[in-house]
Amino acid sequence: MLLQNVFLKINITMSKLRFDVVRDAFNKKPVKPTMPKGRPADYFAMNVFNREKMFKYLSSDIYAKLIDVIDNGASLDVSIADGVAEGMKRWAIENGATHYTHWFHPLTETTAEKHDAFVEHDGKGGVIEKFSGKLLVQQEPDASSFPNGGIRSTFEARGYSAWDPTSPAFLIGDTLCVPTIFISYTGEALDYKAPLLKAIRAVDKAATDVCHYFDKSVKKVNTYLGWEQEYFLVDEDMALARPDLQMTGRTLMGHDSAKNQQLDDHYFGSIPERVAAFMTDLEVEALKLGIPAKTCHNEVAPNQFELAPIYEECNLAVDHNMIIMSLMKVVARKHGFIVLLHEKPFKGVNGSGKHNNWSLGTDNGTLLMAPGKTDKENLRFITFVVNTLAAIYRHNGLLKASIMSATNAHRLGANEAPPAIISSFLGSQLSSVLDHMETTDDVVKILSKRELRLNIPQIPELLIDNTDRNRTSPFAFTGNRFEFRAVGSEANCASAMIALNAAMAEQLVIFKNEVDALIEGGATKENALVKVLRKYIKYSKPIRFDGNGYSDEWKAEAALRGLDCESSAPVVFDRYLDKASIEMFAKTEVMSETELKARNEIKWEMYTKKVQIEARVLGDLALNHIVPTAMKYQSSLLDNIIKMETVLGKEEGDRYSAENIATVKEIATHVSEIKRMVNAMVECRKVANRITIEREKAIAYHDTVAPMLEAIRVHVDKLELIVDNELWTLPKYRELLFIC
Repeated sequence: MLLQNVFLKINITMSKLRFDVVRDAFNKKPVKPTMPKGRPADYFAMNVFNREKMFKYLSSDIYAKLIDVIDNGASLDVSIADGVAEGMKRWAIENGATHYTHWFHPLTETTAEKHDAFVEHDGKGGVIEKFSGKLLVQQEPDASSFPNGGIRSTFEARGYSAWDPTSPAFLIGDTLCVPTIFISYTGEALDYKAPLLKAIRAVDKAATDVCHYFDKSVKKVNTYLGWEQEYFLVDEDMALARPDLQMTGRTLMGHDSAKNQQLDDHYFGSIPERVAAFMTDLEVEALKLGIPAKTCHNEVAPNQFELAPIYEECNLAVDHNMIIMSLMKVVARKHGFIVLLHEKPFKGVNGSGKHNNWSLGTDNGTLLMAPGKTDKENLRFITFVVNTLAAIYRHNGLLKASIMSATNAHRLGANEAPPAIISSFLGSQLSSVLDHMETTDDVVKILSKRELRLNIPQIPELLIDNTDRNRTSPFAFTGNRFEFRAVGSEANCASAMIALNAAMAEQLVIFKNEVDALIEGGATKENALVKVLRKYIKYSKPIRFDGNGYSDEWKAEAALRGLDCESSAPVVFDRYLDKASIEMFAKTEVMSETELKARNEIKWEMYTKKVQIEARVLGDLALNHIVPTAMKYQSSLLDNIIKMETVLGKEEGDRYSAENIATVKEIATHVSEIKRMVNAMVECRKVANRITIEREKAIAYHDTVAPMLEAIRVHVDKLELIVDNELWTLPKYRELLFIC
């Protein structure tokens, strides 16, 4: 009884806090953005050790060798490291730096850094500022303290971070950040960057070889990525009053607001003043770091927004996305916001994704996914499109595994995001071209744009893309690129890009071997290309789908087509260990079987821990916040019933109190169910925790614990509608989603 009274006092305080927080959030004024002098071009990349800075701070010989490494993939001459480090240090110190760090992407979906000062003993009792080539090229983080999938035991701590010269160093505050890979003492990759660089190299070599059928002058094929980062903003004080948002990044309870996104009035709407100020500051800081921020707008859900840059080389784009996600959190706090990158922070409104626009381009400026003006150019275009389709068909399960997580599973297939079945939308024009080629040898002329006449004199003719958009397609062709729409908002883009680029590299090698065999057998180059293309048009046809990916009919049809329809995240991860996946990663030299097994151990463990944390948080909130609040309101109703009987007599009092009596019973039912289910959920966790095999434990959490989160939520959300609004301790959806 004493403990219950303590809870009631806490809830009364929380209730007062909620109304104060909501009022204060509503009255907050925009923070004036910090604008640098000049136009964006004047401060773009001012905090990046880019080519302009390299040219200024490095000797001409060292500069030339470093650029050869960056542009042409030449081996890094370690002898130039000292010169690069000295130039980098001088630039950094002149711009206020006092520390440096190796900045890398461990398998946590975040970044890591250990800061060291530019100080060494001078031999005279003092210190000097120093940064050697040895410190630039390599450092030694503790490999056992990061996710490693059993590659490193706790007592086997050594791992190495190694400089990636293809991604420029940058300044954050007083720290020089040097992008690096992260590997174990025994050489296995413990990060996303190392296999990404290998996948980029593999597709470069394979695509360059295929390009030589059309243009012998091509020396390099670049992989391009344009990500679109979706996110929610919530007032900081209100977010801090929601323990579930703090601990898990999403609301584990909360009834729909009467108004959410059903009027379609938020998408591309007028940006709220506080948010506009945040966006301005974020864009300025991004530009300073060389991130070419281009587009920002309201997204579909209330308080949901998007930022997108100009497309960049894939490795750099991934680094920039990881920087922007960290930067958003810092800038948001300055403006009194919390950024939510979880894929589904609010039930009942759209979740957040990170569309990955992927394409290939040659060193002479040709986009390989863009239609051409001549038969030869169109044949090249069809070659790369068809090989892309073949690659994603062969590895559709793997591509799904590359974007699957405990958090993204809430979003996929939820009628606002692509379904958890990989398919590709091409549009009617390109589909008809491939259907035509399937039965004839013709190279069909493809128009990249067509005119649309509106018969309105004031409006000029519009150029219409050769495909429409299909928002239900996980992997859609959008004119000169493919858009991988299923990637989650808080994910590292590298995961999807590793799988996609490696699969594409494998497919292009297979394609070239088959074409070369026909040419050696006497076929002309054009006939050999068309014959092999026709084979892969037929082979990849099951992956092509231009219809509604949300429909039940498509799910049934996809299964008949042989596409991977599994939806359980822990089981989807198995696709990394399929024989075809292991062979593909080995042939392209992207990852070994040991590395794949280790990464899967991490994926299963991460899934378990995220569901485990959510279950613990929900149990705590339900028993320590929701139940006491409901019981307090129930007690007030009982007091009212007793007083009505005292004043009016039992018969008449009961008649007037009938509704209150029914409400008391309803509250009792929900409270009883919540307590029962929380206890049952705890028992399910205990059973699952005794499982020692990570895969089986993750499956147990998926099958037994995760469903109970939703079951408990149903009763909590019912109570939110019943309990007196003044007693409810947690900020509600109508407050979280409509005040910013």
